[in-house]
Amino acid sequence: MQPKSNIAAFFDFDETIIDINSSKVGFKWLYENKMLSIWFILKVFITGLLYEVNLISEKRMADGMVIFYRGKKLSFFSERAEEFYRELLKPHLVPKVVGKLKYHREQGHILIIVSGSIRYYLEPVAKDLGIDYLVCTELEEGPDGLLTGKPKGQICLGKYKQKMTQELVKELNINLNDSFAYGNSQADIHLLKMVGNPVAVEPNIPLKKVAIKNNWPILKFD
Repeated sequence: MQPKSNIAAFFDFDETIIDINSSKVGFKWLYENKMLSIWFILKVFITGLLYEVNLISEKRMADGMVIFYRGKKLSFFSERAEEFYRELLKPHLVPKVVGKLKYHREQGHILIIVSGSIRYYLEPVAKDLGIDYLVCTELEEGPDGLLTGKPKGQICLGKYKQKMTQELVKELNINLNDSFAYGNSQADIHLLKMVGNPVAVEPNIPLKKVAIKNNWPILKFD
């Protein structure tokens, strides 16, 4: 295998590497296993719709989801993460994007997932797809060993997503001008603008407008 270069390929996860929103799938799994109420599922559904039409921010949507973990043990979820990925997420991998991952790996590029999703269920993804680094959301544990319902640090969204990515860029001395980024929504615009080779993947309406205006390539799922 070629040694890693200082060129990176940054990938969003939800609706980019996979063709669904992983948090919605996760909460559906939790509901089916009687771990949360129909009211919480309804809340997730409504906030997701509001986000899709750009009426609320991704951070507001994520804050409402992370609170679910309050009072629970992280180990309960991490122990089930491999099964969750294999059975519910892996079938939704986008072949064209997996092909891009393979291409960048063959070029010796550093592969990085940048996502607001939570680390415990991204780790099996990274292992399976050969991802080198995760820039993502961590869950905070209290002194009693239980989750607080808050992120450890910041949820990896918006300006924090950009800041956390820039910290890794500096650490690895990444050449952004020659690097690549893939994302599907307006939440990824800052990430896409950071690199010399941005790609909009099956973009939603706000990102599609920006991609067309900036003459960015658009990668369709089909």
